[in-house]
Amino acid sequence: MTRQQILDLYFLDARHKLIELAAFLDRLERADGKDDFRLKIFRAALGELSSNKKEKAKKVLLAFSDLTTQPIEKAEGKGAVGAAYQIKKARQK
Repeated sequence: MTRQQILDLYFLDARHKLIELAAFLDRLERADGKDDFRLKIFRAALGELSSNKKEKAKKVLLAFSDLTTQPIEKAEGKGAVGAAYQIKKARQK
């Protein structure tokens, strides 16, 4: 597929997603409170999008991934907050 064909097929969808991300960040910036580990990782992943390097999707996925190989004894809480939570806990130790 050519670059032009990709733009013709996917540009509007990508534009929509980018606007949604901007609105999400605007809501966060208007809200009271402090950033937590999820927002810090989110912003780092966003930084990958503006680079000229290849494999952006892989790098964004890895930003949210827990690369530890040792299983945890017991998950904290019932709800899933993502692998980023486990990364935060590992770095605190």
